[in-house]
Amino acid sequence: MFGLANPDRFARFTRPLVPVLWAAAALLLIAGAWFSFTAPEDYQQGDTVRIMFVHVPAASVGLMVYGALGVSSFFALVFRHPLADAAARAAALPGAAYTLLALVTGSLWGKPMWGAWWVWGDARLMSVLVLFLFYLGYMALRASIDDEAKAARAAAVLGLVGLINLPIVKFSVDWWNTLHQPASLVRADGPSMPTIFLTPLLTMMAAYAVLFLALWLTAIRTEIVRRRVVAIRARRALEA
Repeated sequence: MFGLANPDRFARFTRPLVPVLWAAAALLLIAGAWFSFTAPEDYQQGDTVRIMFVHVPAASVGLMVYGALGVSSFFALVFRHPLADAAARAAALPGAAYTLLALVTGSLWGKPMWGAWWVWGDARLMSVLVLFLFYLGYMALRASIDDEAKAARAAAVLGLVGLINLPIVKFSVDWWNTLHQPASLVRADGPSMPTIFLTPLLTMMAAYAVLFLALWLTAIRTEIVRRRVVAIRARRALEA
């Protein structure tokens, strides 16, 4: 695994893997959409239950992506490895997109269920909003500093600080009284929802996760090429 920290080895290893991930993500998304639209209406929520098949995977993967960003930031800050920094940078935009999708679909789901688009006192909503702000802050910080090395170090520190929010998002429904229901998937006694809803939900979660991997690896490979081009231009400028 540590051998892949070498950019050349990473590029060679991921070259055949990336198209496979894109194809797998497309197939899983098609299957997940089919299962989602053919699932029956919920006896309480009606057709609005289908929002769950978009909202829950987006929120879960958005949380997972920030974990990847934080771990990559740790290796970039401690070991000063450029590939780890590239991985952290590449995770920020997809993670922000997933988290924004979770916030938007959560509002669409909350209106018919709770009677409100947004509830400021809900711990889960607020912690996910904070997660989204960490993503935006990470990208804004990198963009605001011209020196790439300084930008990478500053963003890595912010990325590590943001990890504090992950357990808050995860356990907010257990630690505080919120409008969100307790965990339905990861439970000691197993999932609490019927298979007819569990199947599309898990399929969409897998689709979102594989799609992120495809996006992430593609973005890392692009970042490696970009940095090589910048280095070549800088070298030529010195030689000129």
